[in-house]
Amino acid sequence: MELRNLIERAWENRELLKQKEIQIAIKTIIAELDSGQQRVAEPMEDGSWKVNDWVKKAVILYFPIQKMETIEVGPFEFHDKMALKSNYAKQGVRVVPHAVARYGAFLASGVVMMPSYVNIGAYVDSGTMVDTWATVGSCAQIGKDVHLSGGVGIGGVLEPVQAAPVIIEDGAFIGSRAIIVEGVRIGKQAVIGAGVTLTASSKIIDVTGSEPVVYRGYVPDRSVVIPGTIPKQFAAGIYQVPCALIIGQRKASTDLKTSLNEALRDNSVAV
Repeated sequence: MELRNLIERAWENRELLKQKEIQIAIKTIIAELDSGQQRVAEPMEDGSWKVNDWVKKAVILYFPIQKMETIEVGPFEFHDKMALKSNYAKQGVRVVPHAVARYGAFLASGVVMMPSYVNIGAYVDSGTMVDTWATVGSCAQIGKDVHLSGGVGIGGVLEPVQAAPVIIEDGAFIGSRAIIVEGVRIGKQAVIGAGVTLTASSKIIDVTGSEPVVYRGYVPDRSVVIPGTIPKQFAAGIYQVPCALIIGQRKASTDLKTSLNEALRDNSVAV
């Protein structure tokens, strides 16, 4: 509570960022995010998620108290305010060149990072694969045994501070070049086909029943989702706009990562 009070005070009065006590409080929170002791958002027993907006405020306040510096890694040079994450072997994380994670992002033991990027405040749980050129944005929450396929874009959400981050729950499979932003939540073991784009306003339409059921900002557990379009009336006429279609449910036989491609092919979904 003491740390939270200091963060809230500095949020209301940025002049306090000059005080050593405030700077120590902010840096303590970032260190706890890096080690997984703190989270920007956390799952509750009823299946909902709680956003710890004061922790997100600490992430935002960390930037102005940091100074630009040059970071040299072999022949590579960076110029930034943020250190890179380190001690991967001790943490049990596999990091393939040229994967990059910023200090303040948590990677649990068993995470594999192909050449990819994880930003500050993100939480990536055990057994998850962050595949080639995938990006995990600020404060995104990625569950256990998730597969983020090549080129997947998981958006970051810092402001407004009360906004929920993107959440990918345990066991989900996100297909190549899918984009998930603006606090969208993907339910447990859902399968998102290649090229699906989901924003907070995207229509996610369950077409498996006799009548369509529309979701926004949430994909239910075990859903199989593909890109789609729906007609929309404009002044110049009727045009097709993007949506996402829930076309089935993941079967028990496709629970293993090795058979996820089968789950997609069962529903004629591109991997």
